[in-house]
Amino acid sequence: MRGLPFTKMQAVGNDFVVIEETVWGADTDWAQEAIRLCDRHKGVGADGLLVVCPSKIADVRMRMFNPDGTEDMCGNGLRCVVRWAVEHGHLKTSDDEPHSRTGDIETLVGPRFAHAKMEGGKVGEIVTHMGEPLFRPNELPMTIADRDAVLDYALSVEGYGTITVSTVNTGSTHTVIWVDELPDDELFLSLSPKIEHHPLYPERTSVLWARYSVARSDFEIRIWERGVGETLGCGTGACAVAVLAVRQGKKPRSVYSDSNSHHIKIRSKGGELTAIYIANAKSEPYGALALRGTAHTVYSGLTGR
Repeated sequence: MRGLPFTKMQAVGNDFVVIEETVWGADTDWAQEAIRLCDRHKGVGADGLLVVCPSKIADVRMRMFNPDGTEDMCGNGLRCVVRWAVEHGHLKTSDDEPHSRTGDIETLVGPRFAHAKMEGGKVGEIVTHMGEPLFRPNELPMTIADRDAVLDYALSVEGYGTITVSTVNTGSTHTVIWVDELPDDELFLSLSPKIEHHPLYPERTSVLWARYSVARSDFEIRIWERGVGETLGCGTGACAVAVLAVRQGKKPRSVYSDSNSHHIKIRSKGGELTAIYIANAKSEPYGALALRGTAHTVYSGLTGR
């Protein structure tokens, strides 16, 4: 072998380099490999590096590294790993649904249950449980006075002024800006990174601009991911928009499935996801989240070091 194997995968345009820890070696400097492999000019090119590892508490373990080398949680990356795990025989056939595969994926924020529907022997739609949303400042984290949630907060941004934001942690910190129209490039590219690096966010934050489309009954978003920049999709970000839409009343009640279970379509440049928010779930004080969508293999190859 003249190189080390990798697989290029994508979910709603969010693309990843996927590699196996057992093949590359457990002592690999993953942060440095992420910086190298994700470079779109000198490397493979991707929004993130997914490392699939053995796990003592789940079927496999997923580690995700941003192009700047920071480790994070990723909803779209999780679906890519689920597909990879199915295709490599790590997930089980469901007793109740013989045409499905189920299992647990260990992540940075704990194990996540996954259900993959098989269509013609291939992986189709994937549903992943995403845990509970966190709202308090110390859980986001955000260095402001304690409160139940950071909703419609007047954030002062140097060189811009004040902008109203809402922040939630859905496995990663996300700050949502509700707008009537998505921002143009000038505003998006200048203001989003300032919010990402705002001193009130000690671990930085992703920034999502979101608008509700009455005609389509969905939310359209534009995404700035911390440690990455603009991306075509974001799974944890879609969950963040869904949770805040319910909590802040941004979507008409008539389009909810029922009083507690909310199936909300989130549309980005890369495609559409359905975020499922079960408010006040018995197991989670702030409700429970799931994400439904697909994941695809683009190609496989070999790379040197």
